[in-house]
Amino acid sequence: MSRRCPAEGCNVKRESIVRIGDVAPDFTLPDQAGRPVRLSDMLGQRSVVLYFYPKDETPGCTIEARAFRDSYDVFTNAGAEVIGISADSVRAHRRFAARNALPFLLLSDRDGAVRERYGVEKTLGLLPGRVTFVIDQGGVVRHIFSSQLQVKRHSREAAGAVQALREQQAPPPRGAPP
Repeated sequence: MSRRCPAEGCNVKRESIVRIGDVAPDFTLPDQAGRPVRLSDMLGQRSVVLYFYPKDETPGCTIEARAFRDSYDVFTNAGAEVIGISADSVRAHRRFAARNALPFLLLSDRDGAVRERYGVEKTLGLLPGRVTFVIDQGGVVRHIFSSQLQVKRHSREAAGAVQALREQQAPPPRGAPP
């Protein structure tokens, strides 16, 4: 059950859905070191891959995090930063990041307020949804992918989207007609 959103069966709430072309809602959450991270401070020079996942240390979430880790150079070379968000505590994120050598930020959304602002619903009413948003340097959502089961595909989808953004923003080669 993988879908590009918005579509039927997505785990993104209809009434508060963030759509492609919308300005991404700003927020501030603590990272795995307890430092506050504000989305708008990350934008400007880089695009952001914001991925919501259910829970640290679970099999699917570990595979997903490692997929983002293993392709992290692809993201940074395309001018993007990866940020994972779940309701886990700062301490749990610190352990999860250390155990899996994650080079990117994990943010703690303990009360689910940011998940709610982005419209990420629970799957079957129980399990927090798994949705990835690609946000350009200007703060505009350019790509959304939602799938609870295709965990590795989140990083592949996001990598393709940030590479496409990079190509759109790249200046033409010297001597190329305008």
